[in-house]
Amino acid sequence: RVLQTIEPVDVFWKCNKGYLGTVHSLPNGDVLIANTGDAAGNGKGGFVLLDGETLELKGNWENECEVPPTGYDFWYQPRHNVLVSGAGAVPRVAGRGFNPDDLKKGVFGRRLNVWNLSCRCLTQCFDLGEDSLPLCVRFLHCPDAAEGYVACALSGVVYRFYKCEGDSWAVEEAIRIPAKDVSGWIMPKMPAFTVDLIISPDDKYLYLSNWFHGDIRQYELSKNCKPRLVGQVFVGGSILRGGPVTVCRDEELKCQPEPLVVKCKRIYGAPSKMQLSLDGRRLYITNSLYSTWDKQFYPSMVREGSVMLQLDVDTEKGGLAVNKNFLVDFGKEPNGPCLANSIRFLGGDATS
Repeated sequence: RVLQTIEPVDVFWKCNKGYLGTVHSLPNGDVLIANTGDAAGNGKGGFVLLDGETLELKGNWENECEVPPTGYDFWYQPRHNVLVSGAGAVPRVAGRGFNPDDLKKGVFGRRLNVWNLSCRCLTQCFDLGEDSLPLCVRFLHCPDAAEGYVACALSGVVYRFYKCEGDSWAVEEAIRIPAKDVSGWIMPKMPAFTVDLIISPDDKYLYLSNWFHGDIRQYELSKNCKPRLVGQVFVGGSILRGGPVTVCRDEELKCQPEPLVVKCKRIYGAPSKMQLSLDGRRLYITNSLYSTWDKQFYPSMVREGSVMLQLDVDTEKGGLAVNKNFLVDFGKEPNGPCLANSIRFLGGDATS
């Protein structure tokens, strides 16, 4: 049964916000929700706060300070009194689909924001470059760790952020996925659109889902060097062999990957949200991102419904392999094909 409903009009009148995004619980039990836009669909960052017991809307989380231009995801470390938030896209524009003409017009966010967790105020901002779109923010799981990673969806760059002297923070480039020169696509270069980032509970591996290219990437984390690519597998995407897109130049691959078939079903779409088992051995993937963009890039997936796949993970040496015996087919739902996105485990998981 529905316990509590928070109407959009209440969010607007009480918080002057309109498009809510990522949700996390705070150390005191209250619920914090990142905001992406105002009521008109213009970009607007900041957060709204729910009472952890009653789930009633308490108001804005941030104290009276200027909010970032856009928002989407965030993560925090109480022992370092810090919350770090990324950026999103302007909702009223992104809701129409991906348009190359929107690039360089401020539609896609570019800022990484550092907040004082107890004072609820902005302390630092990092400009990660035009149209970088730093969507996913993750701290290491170790509660004492003063570092994490942010994946920039459109630039294909993953930055490491870390604590310096005092309470200041810094960022450095950790991973760069090169764009591919293509024909038959909406742009001559296809960027790596990294829509999700997960760090294993033991902080040993980092995983990226690449929604345009279609691969899941596994990196080994190390304190002494940049993350090292140790696993990669294609589970869909826009550059599959036999499709409308031809790869003209690729810095990583020698040939276009083959289409994926699991339990006699051709898999359309591309990897979107991920979830990792607590022992790190099973990586689950869905392949729907956002219905408007799904229809634009992967109409076959929309017609047939999305799927959930499982990758088997080598936790010793690194490595990924599709489990051909596992398939959740959301195209067979009783009321028609469905589009599945986020995956959560009961009692906490690698993204909670």
